[in-house]
Amino acid sequence: MTAIEQTEAARPRGTRLPRRARRNQLLGAAQEVFVAQGYHAAAMDDIAERAGVSKPVLYQHFPGKLDLYLALLDQHCESLLQAVRTALESTTDNKQRVAATMNAYFAYVEDEGGAFRLVFESDLTNEPAVRERVDKVTLQCAEAIAGVIAEDTGLPQQEAMLLAVGLGGVSQVVARYWLHSESKVNRDTAVALLSSLAWRGIAGFPLHGTDQPGDES
Repeated sequence: MTAIEQTEAARPRGTRLPRRARRNQLLGAAQEVFVAQGYHAAAMDDIAERAGVSKPVLYQHFPGKLDLYLALLDQHCESLLQAVRTALESTTDNKQRVAATMNAYFAYVEDEGGAFRLVFESDLTNEPAVRERVDKVTLQCAEAIAGVIAEDTGLPQQEAMLLAVGLGGVSQVVARYWLHSESKVNRDTAVALLSSLAWRGIAGFPLHGTDQPGDES
């Protein structure tokens, strides 16, 4: 039973959902349809049917299909950014930070709802509003990583950003490859392998004010 079906089953007959709850329900239905069919093949009829509402109810909350898609995209871009920030703030040990950040990307793509497809594998990448949001969250994740690198190594911000873009990019590309690969490596093993690779590179930059590499262990 999906989250939508569970919500409907638990709701007493004849009651109306509060506006926020209804919006969340519609977003959940839209995510299922968009992930399964892609943006272009999905129809508002499909989404309304999946949510168990009439089209007028759907249009009360979202004027059109693109508005619905962008609302979902905003939601899941924010989820990714918060996951990366949480990983970075979870420890002061930089080796563990690398592993936590890599794991955040793997957890994001492995989520059973398939939200990462809306962000990284959208069939709507030519739409400026979509491209803007994807580029923005990619930049924000890199800025969060760069802040830690610059603070710990004393590197100029632009140099720290180059390293951060590299770390973030390899994390999401490898995580997506791992998810789709037929011979799937265990997630913990995959994270450990990628973290080791990344750490061997970033640890070559000494902590600020020392001649020692970034490993605090």
